[in-house]
Amino acid sequence: MAGRWITGTGAGTPLFDPVLGTELVRVDATGLDLAEAFRFAREEGGAALRALTYRQRAAMLGAAVKVLQSHRAEYNDIATANSGTVANDTAVDVDGGIFTLGTYAKLGDALGDVTHLPDDDAVRLGKDPLFQSQHVRVPTRGVALFINAFNFASWGLWEKAAPALLSGVPVIVKPATATAWLTQRMVQDVVDAGIFPAGALSIVCGSSAGLLDQLQAFDVVSFTGSADTAAVIRSHPAVVQRSVRVNIEADSVNSALLLPGEAADSPAFDLLVKEVAREMTVKSGQKCTAIRRVFVPEALYEAAAQAIGTRLAKTTIGNPRNPAVRMGALVSRAQLHAVQAGLAQLKAADGVEVLHDGSTAAWVDADAATACIVAPTLLGCRSPDTTATVHDVEVFGPVATLLPYRSTGPADFEHALQLVRRGQGSLVASVYGSDPATLAQAALQLADSHGRVHVISPDVAALHTGHGNVMPQSLHGGPGRAGGGEELGGLRALNFYHRRCAIQASTAVLGAL
Repeated sequence: MAGRWITGTGAGTPLFDPVLGTELVRVDATGLDLAEAFRFAREEGGAALRALTYRQRAAMLGAAVKVLQSHRAEYNDIATANSGTVANDTAVDVDGGIFTLGTYAKLGDALGDVTHLPDDDAVRLGKDPLFQSQHVRVPTRGVALFINAFNFASWGLWEKAAPALLSGVPVIVKPATATAWLTQRMVQDVVDAGIFPAGALSIVCGSSAGLLDQLQAFDVVSFTGSADTAAVIRSHPAVVQRSVRVNIEADSVNSALLLPGEAADSPAFDLLVKEVAREMTVKSGQKCTAIRRVFVPEALYEAAAQAIGTRLAKTTIGNPRNPAVRMGALVSRAQLHAVQAGLAQLKAADGVEVLHDGSTAAWVDADAATACIVAPTLLGCRSPDTTATVHDVEVFGPVATLLPYRSTGPADFEHALQLVRRGQGSLVASVYGSDPATLAQAALQLADSHGRVHVISPDVAALHTGHGNVMPQSLHGGPGRAGGGEELGGLRALNFYHRRCAIQASTAVLGAL
C-alpha cells in the first residue's frame, strides 16, 4: 500500500493448517494508514493507469500472467497448507485465476490503443445531422476496493482485478483473513516484478475496519461473502450518501434440475448424478456456485439417492498431500463449526432424512482431533413444498439435499420450476434433459432468477464446463438473495469500472473523439 510494503504493528491473527493443525503465518493490519493508501492509489496509481491505452494495460495483464505461472508450484503448496485442498481443487483456484487474467489480457488487446470506449453509435438530436449525441465510457477516477471471500484466494482476486486494471482503475484488495496468505503472495510477486505503476495494485491483510470509511464518490466496491455483511456495506454512508457503486455476491442456494420424462438409465440422469457428486466434493463444497438442492421427478427419488450415494462413497477423504485423497478439508476450524451447525439445522427440519452419510468412511493420513474435515452428506426431503428450511439454509460444505417434484401430470414442469425459484435468486442452476425445446424453455423460465443457467444435454456431455465453474466469458452473479451483482461476462465486466457520459457536439468534434 502507498507504494511500499508495510507490516502491521499488532501480534496478528495466526493461520493454521486445517489438516495438521500447525501454525503457518500471522495476518495483521494494525496501525496502517488507510487514508494514505487510498490517496496514493487514486492520485498516483489511477493517474498512471489512465494515461495508458487498453492495449498497454492488457500487455501488463499478460506480463502478470507470466509471473504468476512461474510461481505456480509455490502457490499450490500454500493452498494445500492453508486451504487443505487437493491438487485438482487447488488448480480450480490458482489456475482459474491465472486463466481469467490471461483472458482479459486478450480481450483488452483487441480494444486497441484508445483510452475511452464508445457506447453505441452517435445519434442526431434534431433535423440537421450536424449536432449529435455520442455516448462514451471513461474509467472512473477512483479506487476499486475488493473485499473477498475465503474460498477462492487466487481466482477471487484476479476475476475482479483483471477487468478493473484493464479499465484503468487502481485496485485495493482486502482478502479474507483465513486464506490471505495466497492472495498476499501473488500480489507481492506481481508488484515486486514492477509490472504495474506504483499504487495500481495494493493489498491490506487483516481487519477490514476503516476501509469503507475511506471510500469517496467515484470509488467502487465489490464484495463477496455473506448477506449480513453485504447489508452493512449497502447501508454505509459512502454508499447511501456518496453513491459509491457497489457489486455484491452473497448467499446462493443453487440448484440442479432433472427434467420430466427422463429414466433412471438415461444419459441425462447419469449426467446429473455425476455433476451433483462432483459439485459436492470439489473444494469440499466450499464454492458459492456449488449445487445445494437437487430436483428430480418423484418417481426417480430413490434411484437418484442410490446413484449419488454410490458415487460419493468412492470419494477418498483426508490429507490432500496423499495422492490417493480426492477431497481435503474445510479451510478452518471456524468453517468446520459453521458447516456442522448448518448441517444440524437441515437435519432437524421436518421431513429431512439422511440419504448418504460419508462420516463412516476412514480418513487417509488425517486425525479427527485436528483435521477440519466434514464428509460428504446427501440429505433428502420428500416434502419440498412445505419444508422451507431446505430452500433457505445454505451449508457451505459438502452437503446437498435431494428434493422430488410431482411427476403425475402436465403441471409437473411448472412445479419443478416453482421449487427451483424458492431459492429467491441464485448464482446458477443446471438443467439436465434430452429434449432441446424443453431445455430451452426451462433455461428461459429460470433466467430471471439466476445469473447463469447451465444446460447439460447428452450431446455436450464431454464439452460442458461444469455447473460450478465460473468462466470469464459468462456473467457471474445473480439476482435477489445472490446479491444482485454482475461480474465477468467478457467485456461486460468493464462497465462497472467506467462512467457513461453523453457528449453532445458537432460531428466534427465527435469525429475528433
